[in-house]
Amino acid sequence: MHSNAELLHTFYDAFARKDGAAMRACYAEDATFSDPVFPALTGSEIGDMWTMLCERGKDLALVSSGIEADDNGGKAHWEATYTFSTTGRSVHNVIDAEFTFKDGKIATHIDHFPFWKWSRMALGAPGLLLGWTPIVQNKVRGEAAKGLGKWQEKRSSASA
Repeated sequence: MHSNAELLHTFYDAFARKDGAAMRACYAEDATFSDPVFPALTGSEIGDMWTMLCERGKDLALVSSGIEADDNGGKAHWEATYTFSTTGRSVHNVIDAEFTFKDGKIATHIDHFPFWKWSRMALGAPGLLLGWTPIVQNKVRGEAAKGLGKWQEKRSSASA
């Protein structure tokens, strides 16, 4: 198995264990991450996001498959089942991921999933009716960024 494929297995195994620190260790310092909810994270923000999601995901269950990688890039398929904390609704999100690597670490990570399908599960009727609109998408992104910011502040004040 290619070392970058092993890295992705390590990453998803850590995710399944809800080990944010181990997930963080898989990324290069200047890595970038994007998905429909967190469209532009860089560096330590990525590890912070995963750690926050692992800590908050009390009932998070994750299954990964289709992991492939070589010197140039990689891909994976993963599915997460969890309760969306804002609404208490059950979500089964199906994600396809793309990666590039640098010096044995993840350099870029892009997760693809249909926002409207996710919003129907996470938000219920508002997601069903309006989840496809930029207004709802930007509202969810704004709330996610605000939640990450508050989590980061809490962590930094706790360690000070």
